[in-house]
Amino acid sequence: MALISLKSFRFYSPNTAASRSLVMTLSKSLNFISGQQKSQNYSSLAMRMLYSKVESRYMFCRNNHVQLRIQSLSVNETMHLCEDPGNSPISDNRWMDEQMFFKKLKGLDTSKEIFKFLSSLEIMSDIMASAALQRISEVEVDDNSLKNSEAVLENEVFRALCFQFEYESSKLSNTGLFNALQALIKLRIDPQSSLIAGLLSESQERLVKGQLTIKNLCDLGETLLELEGPSCATLEQILNHMQEKDIEMWSPTEMVMVYRMLQMSVREGKRYQDLLNRMNNVTLTIASQLSPKFMSIILNSLVVLRQTQAFPLVITLCKHSVKHVPYFTDDELVNVLEAFLYFGHCEQIFTEALETHVPKSIFTMHPETVSKIMKYCCQKIILSKPIFDAVAEVFISDADGFTTNQIAECIVPFGTLNYLPPSGPLLFGKLESILRAHFSQFQPHTLLNLLHSFVLIQRYPVNFLAKIFSPYFLQQLQAQPPGLDRFVTSQLTQLFLTATLECPFYEGPKLLPKYQVKASLMPVCSLDVHLLNRVKTGLLYLLKKRIYFASDVSTPYFYTVDIEIKLDEEGFVLPAAQCEEVHRRIALCVDGQNRFCINSHHLLGEEAIKQRHLKLLGYEVVQIPFFEIESLKNCRKMAAYLRKKIFPHAYGLRC
Repeated sequence: MALISLKSFRFYSPNTAASRSLVMTLSKSLNFISGQQKSQNYSSLAMRMLYSKVESRYMFCRNNHVQLRIQSLSVNETMHLCEDPGNSPISDNRWMDEQMFFKKLKGLDTSKEIFKFLSSLEIMSDIMASAALQRISEVEVDDNSLKNSEAVLENEVFRALCFQFEYESSKLSNTGLFNALQALIKLRIDPQSSLIAGLLSESQERLVKGQLTIKNLCDLGETLLELEGPSCATLEQILNHMQEKDIEMWSPTEMVMVYRMLQMSVREGKRYQDLLNRMNNVTLTIASQLSPKFMSIILNSLVVLRQTQAFPLVITLCKHSVKHVPYFTDDELVNVLEAFLYFGHCEQIFTEALETHVPKSIFTMHPETVSKIMKYCCQKIILSKPIFDAVAEVFISDADGFTTNQIAECIVPFGTLNYLPPSGPLLFGKLESILRAHFSQFQPHTLLNLLHSFVLIQRYPVNFLAKIFSPYFLQQLQAQPPGLDRFVTSQLTQLFLTATLECPFYEGPKLLPKYQVKASLMPVCSLDVHLLNRVKTGLLYLLKKRIYFASDVSTPYFYTVDIEIKLDEEGFVLPAAQCEEVHRRIALCVDGQNRFCINSHHLLGEEAIKQRHLKLLGYEVVQIPFFEIESLKNCRKMAAYLRKKIFPHAYGLRC
């Protein structure tokens, strides 16, 4: 992005002819005077000239000119805009004037309005002037570019502000100095200009003298990061000054500022881990006092800085975040959800708070927030019907506002968690329309994940299978990470198997054998070995010999059977190794907790499709869920349960 330079606006010495002309032009400038000076005591020849030449004109027609006098505070004075006005070095009347100024300034939406407002004032502090610059940067900067550079940079009031901020920088308060510096940089003023260089020089001089508060240090650090990046040498000085401070005396605001500063400057935080450890310990004691905004910022910083050792703090913040769920902004809620995901934490009360909040607010949420909520539910295996139903409704009504990645993050959880909402027909009708119109816009792996999730809940993307199985699409998959790994080929194989078993009318291209795998690789539904051993012990008690059942049996059809029992035509149990005279095959699905949604008896999509396909392949599927056998304490009870479950109509077993 091109930077806008002030070099074209030259500043002259006050004893030249050109400067006298400039002084006349600057009759609309804002003149710095110290808190102890009267309005007639100007600090430079240029200002005295200006005052003498225009004094009579201001006396009679002041409303036609800009006579803004900036009152600067001493370097060590600080404006506490959010604290008791009695702490301010400015009188009560002046404090009220500033409060009114900030309120009025906040309501102005264009630089033209701001300049007109400034031109109407008679006197203001340097903090007010710097606040005006900040407001101009807020309304005029869009996506890091200045919307109307000429109208701003050529404005007489703006040029006068720059003039005095440059030549009176030593008289600025810390707040005025850093606010102005940040605003000017945001306005894309050339960092090499004498204006920015002078303000930076003054800032660094105060840093060396130890005159900066924690807020000042953070403001300076953010400015240097914007200009020079994390490699800036002065950043180390700033962080060293921070380490010397008494962290226990920091306010929540200061704590948050330092977290953000570290997040932007050192990323993983290893270099300043001692400082972070101290901050984490102190933050743990004030977690309950943090606002929704502060809590979100700190959690985001802990993620970026990879503070996995600060898990007690993470748990505490996550617990306290529950009460803030209705008050988080979209961005803040996304930060909190990302922290839950990164640290692998889950709070039932947080989920309950989401279930209350999301259905009421989802139609005003940003699509990124909606997709992040669904990603949270999916990774934590949380089937929340209120949330899923609300997401389906908002997607049906406003799907065009979602990106392709957001669409996948919202829809894949329906398949993963095996849930078809009441509005399912409308939802998948909308999805088919989107895929028809924007198929080529989806990344290959995103598209495969999306279509694979359809078949888990018996929604068959028959119209798109030909494209998925085409050599061109498979080449695209292979060309992008993670390529055609075992997980991806498992998804392709399951799609093909679904088309074969459940869509006999499909006559399109088949998946080439080289892309098919013989065994599923779906870690979400892995086997609970402890539960399997309990069932095997019960079967041994029931069938008397181990030869009559086999475990972890690979089939020719992609799936692995937990336990297989073979029967002949008369119902006799056959040895597991026997291949002849097998009339019936019983597949026992030993389903541990990891095959169900969390805190429920609702089977996950991967296990549901496996059991469905095994039935279509000729197996008699018998489900052995954990919640039915966890209370069976001995082999005899387990054997009785298995006999009733596997052989419900047999009076006696024949082996």
